Amino acid sequence: MTIRYFQMEKHLSEVETSFQEVNPDASEPNARAGWNSKIEYFLAQVGFSVGLGNVWRFPYLCHQNGGGSFLLLYVLMMLLVGIPLFFLELAAGQAIRQGSIGVWKSISPRLVGIGYSSCVVCFFVALYYNVILAWSLFYLGNSFQSPLPWTSCPEEVNTTDSECKANSTTSYFWYRKALNITDSINDVGSFNPYIVACLLAAWVIVCLGMFKGIKTSVKVMYFSSIFPYVVLFCFLVRGLLLEGALDGISYMFYPKLAIWGDMQVWRQAATQVFFALGLGFGSIIAYSSYNPRNNNCHRDAYTVSFINFFTSVLATLVVFSVLGFRANKITAECVVSNLKLLLAQVQNGDVDQNMLPSFNHSDLGSLGLVAYRDWFKQHGSHIPGNLTDCNPEKEMEKGVQGTGLVFIVFTEAMSLLPGSPFWSALFFLMLLNLGLSTMFGTMEGILAPLTDRFKTLANNKTKLTVLSCLVGFLIGLLFTQRCGNYFVMMFDDYSATLPLIIVVVFENFSVSWLYGADRFLDDIEEMLGWRPSVVYKYLWKYICQLAMLTLLAATCIRMFIKTPTYMVWNKETSSEIAVPYPGWALAVLASLIIFAMLPVPVGFFYTLHRDRKLREPRSGMVTLNEYRVVSTKCETPLNDLTDVGPWHRDSGSN
Repeated sequence: MTIRYFQMEKHLSEVETSFQEVNPDASEPNARAGWNSKIEYFLAQVGFSVGLGNVWRFPYLCHQNGGGSFLLLYVLMMLLVGIPLFFLELAAGQAIRQGSIGVWKSISPRLVGIGYSSCVVCFFVALYYNVILAWSLFYLGNSFQSPLPWTSCPEEVNTTDSECKANSTTSYFWYRKALNITDSINDVGSFNPYIVACLLAAWVIVCLGMFKGIKTSVKVMYFSSIFPYVVLFCFLVRGLLLEGALDGISYMFYPKLAIWGDMQVWRQAATQVFFALGLGFGSIIAYSSYNPRNNNCHRDAYTVSFINFFTSVLATLVVFSVLGFRANKITAECVVSNLKLLLAQVQNGDVDQNMLPSFNHSDLGSLGLVAYRDWFKQHGSHIPGNLTDCNPEKEMEKGVQGTGLVFIVFTEAMSLLPGSPFWSALFFLMLLNLGLSTMFGTMEGILAPLTDRFKTLANNKTKLTVLSCLVGFLIGLLFTQRCGNYFVMMFDDYSATLPLIIVVVFENFSVSWLYGADRFLDDIEEMLGWRPSVVYKYLWKYICQLAMLTLLAATCIRMFIKTPTYMVWNKETSSEIAVPYPGWALAVLASLIIFAMLPVPVGFFYTLHRDRKLREPRSGMVTLNEYRVVSTKCETPLNDLTDVGPWHRDSGSN
């Protein structure tokens, strides 16, 4: 049996050699660049994982889903699912020293499509992510004015614009000046020349940063990865000194344990962990592939994950300290406005003067918010007119998700600060740097796998980088139309979520079940010199796999049950309303998901067909089907050795 086994191994080697002679592009180059220092690697990984989502998505989810309770749930999901999967990608990239295509081809050739799907998703994300950088550049350019252009309504023939007057000035500037948005996705509209210019500038910056691969991008990351933390700490110190800041933070972290019974909260926590760490993009694998083989990737997984979590909490403190200040200002104005209305009603005889709260009529701000709200609870329902409660928590909930938080609410809060142009320029420069470091990682998730897989592209990597950025800019012009914001929402909500979850499901399945979790731990032990805990075996095989499948099912069910909608700016009501996507937009949405997932089945059936052709008898060659492996100690259920990649045989496993 041993002789037969080695005969078959020799035959497989001949088959692979003959295949690579016919397909020279199938061989990966052995030469591999490397980081100059561990600091460079950390800056790259942290810069990629810490992005705009830490500033505008995490605070919203934390506030909407139980505050402190959501934080505990997030940490739990990060420990049980996020870090093990992050460690898996780090170890795979470092061991095989290839991009995502080469890694999954080595682990299971029939799942080579996983790497190609990661590249497609990275490209989709890069298209709309750079548009957000273009918006940041536009606001950064407008920040060097005093007063800021979004602090007042424009004057039209001695009359203030009615739409601006009906809503906040920051909302008007965002929708009418920055986006010049249309009423629906069906109304395409013309290109916005300012955003087109900013998008071109954003792609030029990315291209220059990626021009010579990681050697140039890491030089930019020294600034783009560190500068956001300097700005966040500056904002935190300034924010804590503002009136109402502590109220905002207390609203933020007030625990609501009952929220743990809602499955949607668990889904949102898992999704946030998933995207915060950048799982499935292939960028983690690409960056770790430049590491020396003995690098402690286990420690890196925990370090990067907790830095990411710390950044999210820091950004949350900053956001809600400033939002608390903004809510305090708005509710104070609300109290004064209501007291003016009450005094007018008393003068008209509509309200008995004894119903009024005790305050100095010459100083309407003397009553205070707490005293007014206590009075309103007792007498508000008995007073005619449109008196309001002046609730600061409701003010903080307005527009605190996504672009609404950054380009409307936060800009309004900064306009209230002394020296607002300085703080505005600092904030949008921080956003630009956060986005750039993430864009570098996203582009590396595209370029590294392709140049590793194809020698022609590897020999022309600079040209490939320039061409990729040029194509990204040309396609990105779609988002610079007046309806472009609606397409950004479509890509953000649907082009990456479902495909990435499927990619990670296959990644985890191929390592823990096809290749075998024990064998993977053996390879890590050989690489690091020590063996990680056996707990990872059960986490990868059961906990992570079950969690990802549950997340996949929940996402699919939600997509089918809830009709996909997008938020439209209604100029008549001066507010956002949810509108269902038209039929053609649903077709585009479905096409994005299908196109991103298509490489997985295509790669599987192509490899299956190729393997069948290679098994056909040839003159002078022994028929492969004459030999079988009757027993194996491997965890993998596959006994067909054509599925065993080069990493398997090099590892010395059975």
